[in-house]
Amino acid sequence: MPLSRLEHYLVLTDDIDATRDFYSEALGMRVGFRPSLGFPGYWLYLGDVPCIHIAQWDSYRAHSERAGIPVSARAPGTGPVDHLAFNATECDAVKARLVAQRIEFTENLVPGAGLTQLFLRDPNGVKIEINVRAAHAAG
Repeated sequence: MPLSRLEHYLVLTDDIDATRDFYSEALGMRVGFRPSLGFPGYWLYLGDVPCIHIAQWDSYRAHSERAGIPVSARAPGTGPVDHLAFNATECDAVKARLVAQRIEFTENLVPGAGLTQLFLRDPNGVKIEINVRAAHAAG
């Protein structure tokens, strides 16, 4: 049973609207179809893939407990998961968008790889890495 791809990440939050706005406005994802799941939330898409799911902590926990599904405990940071990483193009445009949204980020250049990494946090403290590769290094 080989795995074929990563499906999605679920971000639990006390403010689903602010979290939705971060992923859509700061990172350019699109809010898309989400079936009725018994608790409030959003699915954020990159292209046709709903890669970030957002749910409100308390309602998700109550729903999951009723279904017998274990729920992550609230903890500072993201526990053993350090960050989510995305690929992007046009580094200057990405940085301009983050600045326009007043999102603080740290830039890291990877020598010899033609790679620029931008590190930032979502409203819940989840660390996000955005990788932008120079055109000549992408091939």
